[in-house]
Amino acid sequence: MRVLVLNGPNLNLLGTREPETYGAKTLNDLETLMMERFPEVEFTFEQSNHEGMLIDTLHAARGYDGIVLNAAAYTHTSIALRDAIAAIEVPTIEVHLSNVHAREEFRHRSLIAPVCRGVISGLGMTGYILATEALLHPDAT
Repeated sequence: MRVLVLNGPNLNLLGTREPETYGAKTLNDLETLMMERFPEVEFTFEQSNHEGMLIDTLHAARGYDGIVLNAAAYTHTSIALRDAIAAIEVPTIEVHLSNVHAREEFRHRSLIAPVCRGVISGLGMTGYILATEALLHPDAT
């Protein structure tokens, strides 16, 4: 099983950026957690602060078995990301570390959710684990 874990803008600052909202763990911690939890999965981890790079990475993900995507702020603004997810037809799970519905009003709407298999929000890094479980066992969801 090949899974792309794709993180959007500002997530490279995990561990130091607003730890009260996003936690104290880093992206490296997330990668270690995922590889230890799912040794049978071949992960590719990518992060970019640039919308076009995220789109290019999604286009290159054809052939993957699934995508765990934290598009961060682009979740609420990017029709281009939505279109890229729809175009590649790879099962994608939208993930957010924080509970976006308990935050500012503008974070309550996801433009990408309608083209994703599911959305997990507010569970920290556990959300990435649950998303991977959903990709590994699609009949259970």
